[in-house]
Amino acid sequence: MKLLSASAHDADALAATLRACNRAANTASDVAFTRDLKRRNVLQEAVYHQIKADFDLGAQAAVRTVKKVCDAYAILKANLKAGNLGPEGSKRRQRAESKPIRFREGAAQPYDDRMLTWNLDRQTVSIWTVAGRLKGIPFVCSPDALRLLAFRKGESDLVVRDGMLFLLATVDVAEPPAYEPDGFLGVDLGIVNIATTSDGQIMSGRQVNRYRKRQRDLRSKLQKKRTKSAMRRLKNIRRRESRYATQRNHIIAKKLVHTAERTSRGIGLEDLSGCTRTTTAPATSPIGPMLCGSGAQSTAPERSSRSGRRGPQHGFMPRSACKPDPSGLCWRIRCVQAASSKPRRANRLMWVVPMGVPFHQVFSRWRLSPAAVRT
Repeated sequence: MKLLSASAHDADALAATLRACNRAANTASDVAFTRDLKRRNVLQEAVYHQIKADFDLGAQAAVRTVKKVCDAYAILKANLKAGNLGPEGSKRRQRAESKPIRFREGAAQPYDDRMLTWNLDRQTVSIWTVAGRLKGIPFVCSPDALRLLAFRKGESDLVVRDGMLFLLATVDVAEPPAYEPDGFLGVDLGIVNIATTSDGQIMSGRQVNRYRKRQRDLRSKLQKKRTKSAMRRLKNIRRRESRYATQRNHIIAKKLVHTAERTSRGIGLEDLSGCTRTTTAPATSPIGPMLCGSGAQSTAPERSSRSGRRGPQHGFMPRSACKPDPSGLCWRIRCVQAASSKPRRANRLMWVVPMGVPFHQVFSRWRLSPAAVRT
């Protein structure tokens, strides 16, 4: 929800509140890092009175600020444990562990029900600031978002983006009752075609890719000009491409869910875990009986010769890798393209193929002989 400040005083008060809360969070973060106080109760006891007096915070604002710091260190600990910041001893991990967490002056600040009150009928909020409580601040949102606010629960975040103030609310909507599906809608995800269903519906990514190319060309042209007007234009169009791609993905996802609900089916997605385009397949690997003979030719670009010509390759598809999906609507196929040289280098791919689709159409990309691909 976007806040519409009634006056410049209200906007300045909200911006000053974010600055004060984040400066207080930096002070609490320094204490937490220096004295190793990462738990909420012990850190609040150490810094509560200090940040409340130094930054003119209210009691609840000081408590929410301490909680924000503790949550940040909890997330850092989880990332370190999961290896997201690199292995032990890496520069990135050492840099993250060697200094306290810092908060930008415009970083989001959580608000609970004691600091923020919603009036959905008038579409206004009453919010705490360092300049006092501001009442009757209007906000705007879509009709769907306004209906969802009736299910609001927990904290809301005050954020500033491009000079505009927003409130991010958390809603808890009851899930629809579960039902036993009559079948499954198979969905194959990709880049050229974002989604392909087992019903034969293809949702192409051509529109998104063309839009990305236009935006990339526009950014390149503006960056070469290096004028003030070009810099203003670059600032105006930033994040536009990301918002467009997010919107298109959301529309496609809603279409898939609507189709599955309308036909009383579930949604089956492909599982590509462990399947990469560069996987070593040893000669002694128990791949199973080969169904593609030596006459099948594969001309994958990564298997081309050094001279640029595409040499013949043998295509392999094990019987054990081609089996019907439990839903009975599609085949789940793992195809291995292997070279004749040793050690064998293989590309493992996974397809979800609708029932009734000829296999020569599926493997036409690799130019496999239709007679050699059979089940």
